[in-house]
Order: sequence, then C-alpha cells, then structure tokens
Amino acid sequence: MQIQLSIVIPCYNMERYLPQCIDSLLDQNLNPAEYEIIIVNDESKDSTLKVAKNYAAKHANIIIIDKKNAGVGAARNSGYDIARGEYLYFLDPDDYLAKNTVTTLLGLMENNTLDILTFHSMPVVKRHVPNSLNIEHGVKKLDVQDGISYIANIKHHNEIWWFFIRRDFMVSTGIRFIEGRWMEDAILCSELFLKAKRMAHADVDVHRYRILPTSAMRNKTPEHYNKVIYDNANAAHVYKNLIESVPSEHKDAARCIRRLKTRQQSFVFFLMVRLMKSDISVEKIPEMLSGFEKIDAYPLKKFLGPDYHGIGYSILVFIFNRKPLINPFIKFFRTFYNLAK
Repeated sequence: MQIQLSIVIPCYNMERYLPQCIDSLLDQNLNPAEYEIIIVNDESKDSTLKVAKNYAAKHANIIIIDKKNAGVGAARNSGYDIARGEYLYFLDPDDYLAKNTVTTLLGLMENNTLDILTFHSMPVVKRHVPNSLNIEHGVKKLDVQDGISYIANIKHHNEIWWFFIRRDFMVSTGIRFIEGRWMEDAILCSELFLKAKRMAHADVDVHRYRILPTSAMRNKTPEHYNKVIYDNANAAHVYKNLIESVPSEHKDAARCIRRLKTRQQSFVFFLMVRLMKSDISVEKIPEMLSGFEKIDAYPLKKFLGPDYHGIGYSILVFIFNRKPLINPFIKFFRTFYNLAK
C-alpha cells in the first residue's frame, strides 16, 4: 500500500510531551499502512529516546532516527531524507493534532492537486483541546492559487507546522532546512511558497501549538538568546534574495513583495526588541543597522500595516527608526529590566 503521509518529528528533551503528540497522530482514523511517523532524536539527555522506542515497539509505522545533536534544522532534514509518503508534515514534539483531522487534509490535497495546504492552529498552555472546533462542519471550496498570490493575499506564519506539503514538489525545488541556525523554518516557508504552483488555505481547526516558557524561542540563557538575535539578522539578509526572486510580471508581484518586505523587517524589529533584553553591547548596533540599510530592511518603513499594528508596535518603530534614540533607550530599558529580575 502506498504511504500517503510522512510525519517528521524532531526531538530534543521532550519526554514529557512526546506521548501526547504521538497519541494524537495515532488517533486519526488512518490505516497504519498509509502513514509513517518519523521521530528524530537529536541526542536528547532525558528519556525521549526511550519513550520513542516504546511506541515503535508497538507500532510498525513509527520509525526512529537517533543522531548526534545538530539542531532542529538538521533533525528535520534527516527525517525528510528517509520520508516515503506522498505528502509531508513537520510537527514539533510538544504540539499535537486534533483527532480525525488528517484524513480531511489528505483528501483536500489529493482532490485539489495541491503542492501545499495550510490550516488553522490553536495556541494552548495547560488545557487539552483534543477535538477540532469545526471539522464536522465540512470545508468550504478552496481558493487555489499559486504561492506568490497566496503570500500577497494571506498573512502567512513563520512556522512549519501549519501546512502539509506534497513531497515530490518539495524534492523538485531542492529546498532544505538551513542547519545550525534558528529561523530555519521561517526561511523555508517563504522559499516553498514562492515555488508553489497550487496551494490553498483550509478554514479548518487542526493543530495545537503548546506555549512553553522553556521552548527554544523563549530560552533566555545569554548564549542562546544572542544566537537567536544574530540568526534573525541572517534571516533578514536571506530574504533579500527571496524578494528579488519574485517575477515582476506576475499580477500580484507588488503585493507579494510588500508582504515579504514586512516579514523581512519583522526580523529586524524583533531582533531590536530582543537586543533590549540582551547583553550584546549597544556599540554593535550601528554596524547591524548599516547592514540592514544596504538590503533595504531598515529603516522600518514597511513593517507597520495589516500584519503588525497597534500602539506598542508604533512607539517602538518610532524609536528604532531614529538612530540617536536607540542607544539611550536600550540602556535605559536594560537598567530597569535588570533591576526587575
């Protein structure tokens, strides 16, 4: 039987949450022969590997890759390389899916010959939400468009877990996750979307995004925090080539570029926000800003708009766009931030 779906789960120290993640995938009304769960253990220090092996012993469609730690991008690539399904899904181990939603998504992918299908995600903290809020209502007819028009018309997220991908399409693009850096899925999402010929959004509640204070993007250790800052800077620079790759003759080129510019400048904006709480010397900021100016990612002229708005954003953009205000503002903020710790 043809494997329809390969689900890749990169894991590092996720013994507490992995069982719920796997259980949600086993509760999908799917024939085990039709899908595979590829768990990539990225040299976890806890019992993640043991948990995975216990599940694999009971379920033949669960495959384990146990590898040296190399980060989430490398872990996802390792799972991608052995995936056999017609479609791909990259899920984080602390998240899970609403029950009996995957068959609907696979049907939509197949019936509409899609390269990519996006869907809704719900943030959760402690409460468990196992059921979809609207799957029983059915799915409206999809608005199928190419990726350039999709970006132009719909705000897209940075994360990889809110869409399915046709594997042959992803293979044909040659696109892979950047290894050794954060923001790797933010870059890959836009890269894939720009290449897609047929994609759509399904107005269906599927994914549960667990908000954890210990998650990678909320890790406050200085070394990790500073690495995320520099990897945000790298993402802003990578987006320069992405923006330039949009064909000018496309009917939605201008609006697509506008949204990609917003995303590029969001990396700069949130980098500056993180700088406020970091121990990176303010003396390094002018050099950073100079680099962003060269790629038209600074000043933040394209950041505020439909995707990012509100008084908080407006105040910070006002300050960040005025170089003489940045250093004294950050020094002032750090003084009170450190006292409040």
